[in-house]
Order: sequence, then C-alpha cells, then structure tokens
Amino acid sequence: MADLVDDGTVTRGSRLAVDVGTVRVGLAASDPDGLVATPVDTLARVKPSRARPVPSDMLRIVDEVRERGAALVYVGLPRHLSGAEGASSAYARAYAVLLAQAVAPVPVRLVDERMSTVSAHQALHASGRSGRQHRQVVDQAAAVVILQSALDAERATGRRPGERVDVDTAHARPVRGGTAGDGTHDGTHDAGETST
Repeated sequence: MADLVDDGTVTRGSRLAVDVGTVRVGLAASDPDGLVATPVDTLARVKPSRARPVPSDMLRIVDEVRERGAALVYVGLPRHLSGAEGASSAYARAYAVLLAQAVAPVPVRLVDERMSTVSAHQALHASGRSGRQHRQVVDQAAAVVILQSALDAERATGRRPGERVDVDTAHARPVRGGTAGDGTHDGTHDAGETST
C-alpha cells in the first residue's frame, strides 16, 4: 500500500519516474525494493483541456501507479547547469502538480535531472542503437536515469531525495478506473486547477 504521508522516509514499494518533455513523456519503474530502474514506456505528451482535464499520457501513469501499487512518483526537474530554472522547469512543475492531484494520496517528488538526457543518449549509443533510434526511446531512458539516481540517493541517505509536491487535499481528486486509452476518469478535475 502506498504511503499516505511523505515525510521523506524510505519505505518499501515500487517507485515510478517521469521525464517530462514538450513532445513526449518517458516513464520508468523500479522493483518494490527500489534496487533497479527499468524502462516502461514513452508516451505522447497531451496538453490538458476542458474536454480532457487529465490527458491520456497522465492517465497511463495513473494506471501504472495503481497496477504496481507504487509508493512514490519522481518527476524530473530540468535545470540549467548553473542550477537555475527556466521554462522547462516551469512545465515540469506544472505537470508534477497535476500528476500529484491525479495519483493522490501517492506522493510525488521533483528531483534534479540535469544531464539525464545526455546520460540516456550515451547509454543508448553504448548499447549499439543508432542515433535515429534514440528519439523513440530516449525519454524512457532518461526516466531510467532519473529513477536510478533517486534510488541510489535513497540508499545512500536513507531519505527520499528531491522536493515534495504539495497539493491542496481539498482539490486533490484522484483519478479512478479506466485505462489511458479510453479517457475514463472520475471527471472531477477542473481544467483551471493548474497552469502551464
């Protein structure tokens, strides 16, 4: 069962990691003991709308959280090498808030993902994939890098890394039922709850 309170303490349970891009979203998962991160999927990024306040890519993540009984979701926070945040950071923060509302009470944490895409490209190149093939899987490979870094930090410190995404529990309405492809959800999200 997932943690209801995220006080930073590491507990047993699968973790997911999300690499948020403007076009695609990479998804990775760990085993319940948090030892190894593995790729799950690359999802087409869909912007929320009034007709679909919880987009299909996020519904797929919600399904993975439920199916795996995930204890936590890490979302990569892109920063410049200087540590400063830019437009990509704002997009990732907005995505993380909407995701935290959708998967509540499962906690969501933002973790620094500087160099994750570079590391993912290097790993793909080392595995023998051509540059043309990278685009199809680089986002999920970046999610693996993000998750494995978080798992390593957990083991090293005994604490969950990153910044907790706080959601107003009065407005956090978990998505229930359905699969990512059918658009079924409880319909209680207000399209104006987050800004991108």
